Amino acid sequence: MKSTIFFSILLIVALVLPTAAQTPAEKIQQLGLQVPEISQPIANYVKWKQVGNLLYLAGSGPKIYGKVGADLSTEEGYAAAKATGLEIIAVLQAATGDLGRIKQFVKVLGMVNCTPDYTAQPAVINGFSDLMVAVFGEKGKHARSAVGVGSLPNNMAVEIEVIVELEDK
Repeated sequence: MKSTIFFSILLIVALVLPTAAQTPAEKIQQLGLQVPEISQPIANYVKWKQVGNLLYLAGSGPKIYGKVGADLSTEEGYAAAKATGLEIIAVLQAATGDLGRIKQFVKVLGMVNCTPDYTAQPAVINGFSDLMVAVFGEKGKHARSAVGVGSLPNNMAVEIEVIVELEDK
């Protein structure tokens, strides 16, 4: 009886611990995600700037173009925000050298290129937020603004800015 209970506890621990201890890189692989190469800035700026333990990322957007509410559906906007999330993960990897250094996501600004009457911007930016929580767990939860704008550079569907806190070295 004692050995059966002990074996059951070991099995539960074996099943639970690997999931709980997964790194963001392992989670990305498990989810079957492909992190892209970092795109080059389109103007005179840098992709990130670190100040103390805070890492500020410049706005990133997908290679998905058009206005949500006219050219794109909410679902297509969600996919654009998720694609932007993958670009942001690539920038975070380059900036930190190890995604495990991310202590927490602090603030996100999501801008949706949309028609004046479109009001589901939060549903679009959820594509980004859902991805960050899937990859980083509780550390991926963040304060957020999701706003509609009349246009974005090159007519991209969304642009997202991020601030993360890094672990002490």
